This record gives sequence, C-alpha cells and structure tokens, in this order.
Amino acid sequence: MSSVIETKKVIVDEIATKLRESKSTVVVDYRGLNVAQVTELRKQLREAGVEFKVYKNTMTRRAVEQAELNGLSEVLTGPNAIAFSAEDVIAPAKVINNFAKENDALEIKAGVIEGQVATVEDVKALAELPSREGLLSMLLSVLQAPVRNFALATKAVAEQKEEQGA
Repeated sequence: MSSVIETKKVIVDEIATKLRESKSTVVVDYRGLNVAQVTELRKQLREAGVEFKVYKNTMTRRAVEQAELNGLSEVLTGPNAIAFSAEDVIAPAKVINNFAKENDALEIKAGVIEGQVATVEDVKALAELPSREGLLSMLLSVLQAPVRNFALATKAVAEQKEEQGA
C-alpha cells in the first residue's frame, strides 16, 4: 500500500517541479477531440518543444498547492491536459490557441506564465504575440532604421552636391 502512495508522491513532485520550472504552462479541456485530433495536437506541440501530458486532477491539485499556484486549482475539473514549455514562453499558448481555432472542442482553461497564474484571456493574448524570432527580427529592424536613414540622407546630400558641381 505504501508503494502506491510513494508512486503518487513522486508524480505530484514531478508535476510541481514542471509547474515551477516551466516558462509557461497551459491547461486545456480536450473533451470532444477524437484520437486523430489529439495526435495532431501532440505532434504540433512536440515540434514546438512543448510537453503535453494528462494527469489525474487530484494529483495536479496537490502539485498546484505544492508549487503555490492556488488560483489554478479551481479549473482542475473534468478531463484536463497540461502543456509545459521550459524553453519558449509563447509556444504552448500559440500552438494550442491556433489548434483551438480550428477545433472548437479544445478549450483553454487557464495557464501559468513565468510563475504567475494566467486567465484564458492572458493565454490568448500571449498566443497573439510574435515568436521569439519574430520579436528579434522586429528589434533588429528598429535598430537598423536610424543607420539606414542616415545612409540614405548622406547619399541624397552627395547626389545633390554632384548635381550642383556639374
């Protein structure tokens, strides 16, 4: 009997560790999805470097208490799956939100973003942000703009001087 309790404690510790160490976590209700749809969702999440697991709600609630994310306990009813991302904050929200747009049966319930409990609206807002690469590209273009403008102005002045001299 104690080996069952020990196994459950290990699972609770595993969930709590994932909740603490993940940059973002999304809790979803997957009722109504067929096997092919769940398989496709898992594939998309795996390609984005996101772990997607189903745990018993009682164990997840204990892990949520252990990780001190108490606001998350109230959404842990019915069948839930949890997407954990240790690397990318945006990836789980983006993949799940895009999948939910195509499959009405998938429902985002809540999330954890950098250690803070997030509402459905917060998760959807995070999903609308560009990816890390997109943000870096935008930053690079902003940093290049002054140099590009200076170069164009210098070229225009040089051409104007040439026209005046000719």
